[in-house]
Amino acid sequence: MSNPLALAVLASLWERPMYPYEITTTLRERGKEDSIRLNFGSLYAIIKSLEKHGLIEEARVEREGNRPERIVYAITDAGRTEAHDWMRELIAVPVKEYPAFETGLSLILLLAPEEAIALLRERLERVDAELDQRAALAEQFPQLGVPELFLVEFHYRVAMIRAERDFVTTLLTRLEAGEVDGVDAWKALHRLIAAGATADEVQSQLARYMAEGAAEQQH
Repeated sequence: MSNPLALAVLASLWERPMYPYEITTTLRERGKEDSIRLNFGSLYAIIKSLEKHGLIEEARVEREGNRPERIVYAITDAGRTEAHDWMRELIAVPVKEYPAFETGLSLILLLAPEEAIALLRERLERVDAELDQRAALAEQFPQLGVPELFLVEFHYRVAMIRAERDFVTTLLTRLEAGEVDGVDAWKALHRLIAAGATADEVQSQLARYMAEGAAEQQH
């Protein structure tokens, strides 16, 4: 079991027994969509999987008026143990994650340098807009009386966004100044592509750039 939504279900039922729609409402009201990908279409499948593994169980069946019956689920002792162990690992053990932006950076060579710089500027504008939006939201927290403990994931996200902004700003400055090692080879490669070079010629030139870069690193 590795789906974060499954842990969110266990955490909800750790508080009290709930029926599925109540779990959904609780997670939404608490803004968990900002830190957990809430795929409510698969919620029932996750609940059935948790039940199959003995982590939750039917507590009772309720019915109001002419409405369909609804099953109220409760966490089991095994579910509490699983949730506790899962949380310990999440908090204590760093894991390698694969953010989409990191993937883009690792393959940025596919873009021409000028286009990459323009796109990084665009990203920086969007990052600034998100920071402004979150700053405005943070101003409302004292009025809402939300304890800081319930906002740690919000502040963590803001810290990560600020770190990304600092990184992108520095990268942009160095790219525009031609200070990033290999940027000249990157530009030459795309000039070659624009001139209609064959795939073999591009591959040969790229291999030469990589070999030269490796030789420079050794010195």
